[in-house]
Amino acid sequence: MPSPRVSTEVSPPGFTVVLLHIIATLILIPISLELSIHSNKQAHSAEKPRVPNIVLILADDLGYGDLGCYGATDIKTLHIDSLARDGLRLTSFYVAQPVCTASRAALLTGSYSNRVGLSGALNHTSTTGIHPHELLLSSLFRSRGYATGIYGKWHLGHQPPFLPTRRGFDEWFGIPYSNDNGPLHPVTRGIPALPWYHNEEVIERDPDQSQFTRRLTGHATDFIKRNKERPFFLYLPHIMPHVPIFASQSFLKSSQRGLYGDVVQELDWSVGQILSVLHDQGLEDRTVVIFTSDNGPFLSYGEHAGSAGSLREGKLTTFEGGVREPCLIRWPGHVPAGTVTDEPVATMDLYVTLAGLIGAELPAVKLDGSDLMPLLTGQVGAKGRESFWYYSGDELHAVRRGPWKLHLPHEYLTVAAEPGKGGKPSNFGHLKPESIELSGIRGIASRHGYRVEKIGLSLFNLQDDVGEQQNVADQHPEIVARLMDEVVSARADLGDALTNRRPTNARPVGDTRSTKP
Repeated sequence: MPSPRVSTEVSPPGFTVVLLHIIATLILIPISLELSIHSNKQAHSAEKPRVPNIVLILADDLGYGDLGCYGATDIKTLHIDSLARDGLRLTSFYVAQPVCTASRAALLTGSYSNRVGLSGALNHTSTTGIHPHELLLSSLFRSRGYATGIYGKWHLGHQPPFLPTRRGFDEWFGIPYSNDNGPLHPVTRGIPALPWYHNEEVIERDPDQSQFTRRLTGHATDFIKRNKERPFFLYLPHIMPHVPIFASQSFLKSSQRGLYGDVVQELDWSVGQILSVLHDQGLEDRTVVIFTSDNGPFLSYGEHAGSAGSLREGKLTTFEGGVREPCLIRWPGHVPAGTVTDEPVATMDLYVTLAGLIGAELPAVKLDGSDLMPLLTGQVGAKGRESFWYYSGDELHAVRRGPWKLHLPHEYLTVAAEPGKGGKPSNFGHLKPESIELSGIRGIASRHGYRVEKIGLSLFNLQDDVGEQQNVADQHPEIVARLMDEVVSARADLGDALTNRRPTNARPVGDTRSTKP
């Protein structure tokens, strides 16, 4: 067998170089393609939209009729109205109870305030607060890597275990309870100085209240700038327009509704500042902005109080004027601009909806909210809440289902005489105030110029009679019977002091006097 022939010819140098180049290129092409694909994957990952920022702005005692987009003609609220123009306006938005602490407890826990043991308004003598086991909205955000800041009134307990920085907030500037809980209270004397906190330290006492809105706005805009590179939850619970009301010098006499209008127009300026910094930092499209109020107007204070518009009564009552609040939600590209819904929505729904939006795991306890993102984003056929329970303290006053609202027999507060003037409540010269520690209906009436009235079993069609003037219970006994089933459910779940029913699904309130966990 012949031996294989071996060539002894030598290739020219140029040919060898070309050949080696071709071989190297063939080897490197797959590597380059792999690197390119990996690089593109990284770029795609970097471009993936992050979870949205949340800005939650809460006014204090703002009336349903105090904003231009809700019918006000004597107060200019151009920036707040822009939220309605660019987002969603809700016309049947409810807070859990018509008073500060209870309302905020429901907002931050997703549960009726009765379920977490908080009602009324805490003050400097209170030993109770939101229980440490409750997973607040702030903690949900923190669990998802959000920066969390609160600037304003807390009102869920001033004892150390209950402070915001122990409840999921990275930073706090503000006051622990209402701004009348100090020497400026118009009736009660001897209340200690109002403290101004930075985190857990009191850094000032009896601060200049005319600067509250400006100071809180400055902290809020600074928080946004400092955290623009990461997702953030900004909670801005303004102190105004709760009495005593104050506006800074540049807003005095700026409105057509006296000092109260000036105060609201400064709040509108504050909203404008928040929107401006979001725009300047390129954060508009990835930030949800929510504006609402904790309860209705403090009507006894007359010219220093807001307006409930066409709604009946105001703060401290379970009529619509006490618990139905303005609510505006803007999220460009997600919440359709210029939309309006009359579907019932409550603060507890915001908790569940926002948790779902950021992918947070809900606590393993009973909640009273639902995910309403389909409604907020304008999906066809989306609905709001099926029902709503109106509690005042531990008393069940009314229930709503669809357009129908059934009041059970109960006492309620109404302005005692002519509305107050100059920051004083109605009937000021004849008041015999009870101790601030007496927070029941008669204690409140004695300090704030109200009298106690009664309403019997009454049915109102809120679609036709939002002012709750025409009792149609006799004409619709079948609807009364249907709503009484809702009453039975509420009483079995959260109890009712009017019928001596204790709650079966309530969780404990935090109390520094207790040794229980």
